[in-house]
Amino acid sequence: MSETTTNQEMTKLDKKDITKSMWIYYAGAELSNSYERLQSLVFCASMTPILKKLYTTDEELSAALKRHLVFFNTEGILGAIIQGIVISMEEQKANGESITDDAITGIKTGLMGPVAGMGDAIIWAAVMPIIFSIFLPFASNGSALGGIMPLILYPLITIVISYYLIHNGYTLGKKSIVSLLHGGRMKNIIFTANVIGLTMMGALSASYITLSTPLQFSFSGGSTIVIQEVLDLIVPGLLPLSAVFIIYAYLKKKGPHYTKILLTVVIVSIITSLLGIF
Repeated sequence: MSETTTNQEMTKLDKKDITKSMWIYYAGAELSNSYERLQSLVFCASMTPILKKLYTTDEELSAALKRHLVFFNTEGILGAIIQGIVISMEEQKANGESITDDAITGIKTGLMGPVAGMGDAIIWAAVMPIIFSIFLPFASNGSALGGIMPLILYPLITIVISYYLIHNGYTLGKKSIVSLLHGGRMKNIIFTANVIGLTMMGALSASYITLSTPLQFSFSGGSTIVIQEVLDLIVPGLLPLSAVFIIYAYLKKKGPHYTKILLTVVIVSIITSLLGIF
């Protein structure tokens, strides 16, 4: 009995261990990708300090490391909650709980898709556009804040999110993500994030895409029709909006061929400028 208690005390993780794991994953989640297994390398690296503390024999440590070298890929910020849950399960396993290798791998595999969907909707479609939309006007006016503040705010915000999620995932275990996924609150959060993100992207398109036409027609009697003024009376910003939708339609039909799009925009801009159309 005393040996069991001693073993449990020896394998008990503290807050620093979990935070250290978060920092490793945060630093390399979007950088250290294997073509075969994507984020498995950095996930295994983030788990290594945890596993070394939990497992005392080479055989146990080797098995645990192999367990976390299987295919893994999710959104790098919200993926911290999976880390927390897995750390909790590894600790329970090391303390003698009947948790199998397949159970740990199954949790990772089952959660990486839903968490990736939430992360893309919240982090990439809402948080990032909001930050950039706030500071782009500063950059366009020549202020250094426009370039510096996004580089400061984005890491700060995402670090806070990762820190919160990994510690809550560890504390609450797998029940935390189950309740999160099945609750209506998360659906509302994702929907709200998508709406905010799309609104901000629309505002960016309207504010930072400049397209106008100098065309005008003169008639006998001295009257002149300026095409741009007519278009502004119909829908202000109609030409920039049309350009955005044309590119969007191409992306939907042909896929993300960004180089072709950029070259086409440059060529069309030069030709129409020389012809005096735009």
